[in-house]
Amino acid sequence: MAFRQRREKLRAILSGARCIRPGSVYDAISIRIAEDLGFEVGMFGGSIASLAVLGDPDIALITLTELAEQMRRMSRAAHLPVLVDADHGYGNALNVRRTVQELEAAGCGGLTIEDTLLPQAFGEKKTQLISLEEGIGKMKAAVSGRSDPALVILARTGAATVTTLGDAIERARAYEATGVDGLFFTGIKSRDEVEAISAATRLPIVLGGAPEEMIDLDWLRDKRVRIALQGHAPIAAATLAVHETLQALRQGTPPKQLKGLASSELTGRVTREAETRARIAAFLGLT
Repeated sequence: MAFRQRREKLRAILSGARCIRPGSVYDAISIRIAEDLGFEVGMFGGSIASLAVLGDPDIALITLTELAEQMRRMSRAAHLPVLVDADHGYGNALNVRRTVQELEAAGCGGLTIEDTLLPQAFGEKKTQLISLEEGIGKMKAAVSGRSDPALVILARTGAATVTTLGDAIERARAYEATGVDGLFFTGIKSRDEVEAISAATRLPIVLGGAPEEMIDLDWLRDKRVRIALQGHAPIAAATLAVHETLQALRQGTPPKQLKGLASSELTGRVTREAETRARIAAFLGLT
């Protein structure tokens, strides 16, 4: 499937009348599993990218090149539209423009640019935001950087917990005027806050990190929320599975006695074994 078709599917979700849950993906196998299970969009989080590529916590160590290459691997492996957390765009507004270009070329369906000050400033323990003016410049640069008009660009702000909800709304309204396609809010804690951001803005909304008790997809749909994240459990589950398997082997458990392993049928499905065998027969004359 061409990249534009994937982006158009993501746009259809944002312009539609439903609120959906994305599948958290981070590599070729996870995106294929999410696609096979029927997820309509994948979410490639910045913290997950750092874990999957570097094995490091989310402290802005991953580079744009590393992020884009991982996205490229996923784009090759599956057709699922993926929304990428591009953090702060890896620098100033000009870096943001480059970030959009690289992720677009890597095949992402859309990306988010946030107004958090990254990396963390020396001597500053609390999360900080860039100024509103710099944030506006970054969003304008992001829009300027795309060559495929179908690429989705979301302006992201965590101001609701860093400063105030009022600041988050002010920033979101200013970002709307830059030509972005939607608004991504983190740190939203209550339905009252969802009501407030919905009433004050006009673009589709994506929520990240909202408390589970406030997640009612039908209610969120009516507040113009189109995507509601649900964390990144898959990589946590994979980490535990690998740890327990290696621990069992280290302690002397015979491989045939290991539990929780993927069946050959599941492995063959996610590796597209049948398609590969068909190509071997067609191109190499082997059966």
